[in-house]
Parts: sequence; C-alpha cells; structure tokens
Amino acid sequence: MSPFRSVGWFLLALPMAALAVINPAPQADEAERKAEVLEQVVAPDVEVTQPVEPLSEQEVEVVDPEGTDPLEEPITCLARTIYWEAKGVPGLDMESVANVVINRLASEEFPNTVCEVVKQGSEQSPCQFSWWCDGRPDEVVEGDAYEVAKDVARQALNQELPDHTDGALYFHDRTVHPPWANEYLLTSETEAFIFYRPNGTPE
Repeated sequence: MSPFRSVGWFLLALPMAALAVINPAPQADEAERKAEVLEQVVAPDVEVTQPVEPLSEQEVEVVDPEGTDPLEEPITCLARTIYWEAKGVPGLDMESVANVVINRLASEEFPNTVCEVVKQGSEQSPCQFSWWCDGRPDEVVEGDAYEVAKDVARQALNQELPDHTDGALYFHDRTVHPPWANEYLLTSETEAFIFYRPNGTPE
C-alpha cells in the first residue's frame, strides 16, 4: 500500500476513533441501570436482583447533558424535579426537595419508581409536583443550576443525603398556604419551602 493511501486511511479513521473515545452513551446507559437498581433498594416490596453500585459524579454528568431528554429514568426525573422546584435556591432547599421524592418512593402510599412518583397525577393541574403540570416546557434553561441538581439527585439515589425534612412527604412554597397544610404535621422549614408529613407517619 502506498504511503499516501496509508495516510488517507489514517485520516479517515480519526473521526471514528475520536467518536469512540468521547461517545458518552455507554456510560449514560450504565448510570441509568445503576439508578434503576438504587431506586429499587428504596421502594418497598420490590425485590432487588442485581448488584447495588453507587453512582459516580462522572456517570451522572453524561445523563441528560442538555436537560432535554425524555423523562424516562430515575436520574433525569429526580434531577429535573429538583431543578424546577428549587433551581433558584440551591443547597438545603434542593436537597430537601430530593428528600421528599425519596421519602415518597420509600412509602407504600406512593409509586415504586422515581418517575412515577414525580409524574403522579396528570400533566394538567392538579398534580403532585407543580412543574410537571404547569403547562410550560420541561427542558432546562440554566445549565449550571441543572448540574447542581443532577449531583443532588446522585447523592439522593446513593442514599448519601441526610433527610433534612424529618420524613416529609409534602411541601409547599412559603408564598402560598394550601388547605391541606392544616391537616398535616409541619416537620421542617427552609428558605423557600415548608415541609409536612401526615400525623402518625413514622419518621
């Protein structure tokens, strides 16, 4: 083979080789698989049949990188909920929203997957999480805040977050006071939210 032809084949192969190196799809698929096992660990009455492995920061980074993916797996469903409910108040508020989703996942009164918990109810009001049924697009508009939300979701699924809400299953923004708030036990407060659980619910 002539040296020119060899160089031509080499240059042709470069894009494919680079694509193989930077293609995040396999890592994203593995992260989603791990997340589905982790949510099964939390959900009651679900038998875990696969090894339980924690999610790494690198794995979560490649899941839903643009904030535009369908809401079909635990990382994206949880991160998008944290983002839309608390993107203006990172820190304790974001972590507390994640606590409520995980507490619901662990409760027999709610569905057994993160996405089903988040989407419970209709896409038209009323629903369980206001961002899901507000009629607005669900795609992310602030990338930095979404990166923070995804890391909070990772910690929550890994069960690395302390429960700042004392077992809360419900919360509302401080600017409103829904009628149901009078019927539940107030468990904690953050800068933006007030958290509750039904009377008699175990902590």
